[in-house]
Amino acid sequence: MIAAVIPARTGTVRPDRTRERATAVNQLLLAAATLVACGLVVVLGGVSDADLLFTGVLLVFALTVAALVVPWNRVHPAWVALIPIGDLVAIYMLQIADPASELWLLWLVPATWLATVGGWRGLVIGAGGSSLLFWTALLFSDDLPNRVHIYLGPIAIVTAAVIAFVGARRAAAQRALLDEQAEYLDHAVERARRQEDAVSELLDAVDFGVVRIGADGSISIENDANARLTAVGEGGQMFGPDGVTPIEPGMTPAARARRGETFENELSWIGPPGESRRALQSTARRLLDVDGADAGAILVTRDVTAEQTAVHMRDELVASVSHELRTPLTSVLGHLDLALDGGDVGPQARRSLEIAERNASRLLVIIGDILAATADGPGRFDVRPVREDLSAVVVASVEALEPRAAARNIVVDTSGIEPVHADIDPIRIRQVVDNLVGNAVKYHTGDGLIEVGVTSDDKHAWLVVRDDGPGIPEDALPHLFERRYRGATARAPGNGLGLTISRDLVRAHGGEITVQSEPGSGATFVVRLPLRRSGVQA
Repeated sequence: MIAAVIPARTGTVRPDRTRERATAVNQLLLAAATLVACGLVVVLGGVSDADLLFTGVLLVFALTVAALVVPWNRVHPAWVALIPIGDLVAIYMLQIADPASELWLLWLVPATWLATVGGWRGLVIGAGGSSLLFWTALLFSDDLPNRVHIYLGPIAIVTAAVIAFVGARRAAAQRALLDEQAEYLDHAVERARRQEDAVSELLDAVDFGVVRIGADGSISIENDANARLTAVGEGGQMFGPDGVTPIEPGMTPAARARRGETFENELSWIGPPGESRRALQSTARRLLDVDGADAGAILVTRDVTAEQTAVHMRDELVASVSHELRTPLTSVLGHLDLALDGGDVGPQARRSLEIAERNASRLLVIIGDILAATADGPGRFDVRPVREDLSAVVVASVEALEPRAAARNIVVDTSGIEPVHADIDPIRIRQVVDNLVGNAVKYHTGDGLIEVGVTSDDKHAWLVVRDDGPGIPEDALPHLFERRYRGATARAPGNGLGLTISRDLVRAHGGEITVQSEPGSGATFVVRLPLRRSGVQA
């Protein structure tokens, strides 16, 4: 029969030599005990039948040699019982050789051995056979012991055998349970290893970097894309969003994520300015375990070089077109001024020329704003405040946008507009109002209401534009005033610069613009402007 094998935890297999070791150890112990006991009998008391004693000892040692030599794991388990059965016979010889020496106590070893390895049959053979041999040996004794001794010996042997049998059954049950648990753990480990391999293959297949950071800041998982994207090379440097400001090693996205910081779409540049540099966008999120405790973080890095290059090219195109438009517009304004200065212009023509000049001036300002908004860094706007009625500017903007609102069955309520005089640049504030009211009309679903109000307190003028449209998604609110930002739900055409320009214009006046919105409940934009500014023309 082929030797039994068991799987090792390392994935290899090794032969199971348990039966061989147990047989050898049990027999060696009995042989040692027999040698000591017989030695004591010979030295201390003398032997009744030395030849029979020697034969018994010789049989014990012959069985010991067999226990050590025979490959018991390759034979049927029942054959192992021959060794303790032979020991019963050998001890019987020893007991007959000197009945008064109490060598029958050695029967405890083979009796318990048989009960351990042979189950019920081993218990019967070990306990019953030992007891029978015990009583048989008494027949050869000249001096019969007392009645207590006649029964006490078998009782001791049977008790020891039963205890061994129960212990062996309990140990077998525990071993079976442990084997079942070990098999379950082996399957769980193998399943986890397969899942880990699948996740590793998946992470290595994507083109964005993924890093799993432990709660102690150590990196436990890093895919190939992250190592490739974040490699700065010899003498390399990482730069900030502007591509010029160097980032210190302790302030890189990876270092910040390992310290526990969270951020989203953090832009950085790898390498000095040039065609070979890369733009990376990093996002760090904290992870929680099932108990809500900090379990580390996940850092995701994308290569956005192509996107940033496209944005830069677009800005260059917008700037180039805007510069090209400025020249003819300046010429148009110049000729309009000359025409208006002429004395032969009739009233109707003069009115038309003034309208053309006013709109050309507005268009020139808008082009300048586009140039400022698309340039690197925050927009720079030329604001020339004068003492003006803010309500008049707002009413003029609303009147211009009312036809577009009426076409969509949107009512613009201006009942909340109060006369407020403040130091403002009328053209710039008109841009802000046009943008806010125009957005309210553009993004409304139709058949609704837009409320426009103007009021003031002791120090500030307040402009409020409120609509009952679809509202703004919660995740879009923090980015609403960013340059070129357009929400995922935005369907109307636009370039994402309107609110950025409006915010910069309001801030150029010394004010601020805020927004409040809930999805499905509309949006409310509030513009705060100071009533007075030093050095303003009356």
